Amino acid sequence: MSEIFIFLLLGFLILCAIAASVTKRLLASIVIFMSYSLIMSIIWVLLESPDLAITEAAVGAGVTSLLFFTTLKKIHAIEEEIRDEQTEK
Repeated sequence: MSEIFIFLLLGFLILCAIAASVTKRLLASIVIFMSYSLIMSIIWVLLESPDLAITEAAVGAGVTSLLFFTTLKKIHAIEEEIRDEQTEK
């Protein structure tokens, strides 16, 4: 059971890495990157390295994503994506 969970996490990790690099929407790419960091922190816990897990969760999913969101807000990319979504409907 444990090995199945590890392989499932590794599969999701690879899927997130590919999806983050292929996705054209910046906001979606940041959310995928956050999920990549959270999955990586779970893997660090399973590898019995809680210090790296906490660092990965705090820096990878927390601080880095916050900086990405702030950058998108500053360059007005979030408003443009919302406007593009509304015009597509």
